[in-house]
Amino acid sequence: MGTGVAMGVNAVVPAFSAAVVAVVAGAGLAAAGGVGAASRAGLHFVSRRVLRVAIVLLGLQISVPQLLATGWRAMAVVVAATGVTFVLTPLIGRRLGVSPGTSLLVGTGVSICGAAAIAAMRDSAGGDDDEAASALSVVVLYGSAAIVVVPLVASWLGLSREQLAIWTGAAVHEVAQVAAIGAATGVLAVAVTVKLGRVILLAPLVALAARRSVRSGPRAGRRPPVVPLFVAGFLAMVLVRATGVVPDDVTRELPSVTNMLMAAALFGLGTGIDVRRLLQGGRAVLLGGIATALVGGVSLAGVALLI
Repeated sequence: MGTGVAMGVNAVVPAFSAAVVAVVAGAGLAAAGGVGAASRAGLHFVSRRVLRVAIVLLGLQISVPQLLATGWRAMAVVVAATGVTFVLTPLIGRRLGVSPGTSLLVGTGVSICGAAAIAAMRDSAGGDDDEAASALSVVVLYGSAAIVVVPLVASWLGLSREQLAIWTGAAVHEVAQVAAIGAATGVLAVAVTVKLGRVILLAPLVALAARRSVRSGPRAGRRPPVVPLFVAGFLAMVLVRATGVVPDDVTRELPSVTNMLMAAALFGLGTGIDVRRLLQGGRAVLLGGIATALVGGVSLAGVALLI
């Protein structure tokens, strides 16, 4: 039912991604006392196992030839903006007094792909439900604001359509938010393609953070896998899509399936959120604003210099 609500809201208002709506619905249900002990095992299953399946299937949405067609300059902008934001956000969070887990999740969500990246990083590198909730609130707040702000700033600066498309894909948090801007400004295809280029970076960054977490945590010294299994599956699906063996009918329907699975997983995650603690997370919101300014500023500078 929670997944159905999330998918329905997304169908009516595409700018609201099903994943984010699902988190809010799950948190609301938990706050209202609607989650019983009998539901916990199933909710745990969807927030872990189903999430990993959704991340793997996300790889089949990425077309390597389309990414390469955007050119090395666009990919350079994406890598620079993502890398700078991912590295600096935890350092800034430490100065602000934000917990390391929250800082990592905020940096991941802002720099890569919003709610999906936050959930994947939490699953691999640790972090509790409240830290994930703080990071997700940042994605909702600043990503929604970007739908209005990015086109206005682009118009004010006189960016070309190509520059706007690349900046949108490189700076805005959620795929749904990128699609909303792209559809409104006529740059949908390029903007979403650039955004999916950022999604590819989810694999190496999650793998890196997972290895660091294992080495510094209570199991330090044990040899971790090179990458988490579901991240390896994600990369494998990218390669499978690149071979061209996946029928077009399948790739057209996959986003709907992936969105549904992601919504289910994040609904399960949302039911573990303590809304009262979330409302006390002002510093995380400030950190999210700084991280959003970083990814937006670096990508805008790259677009101005290279595109």
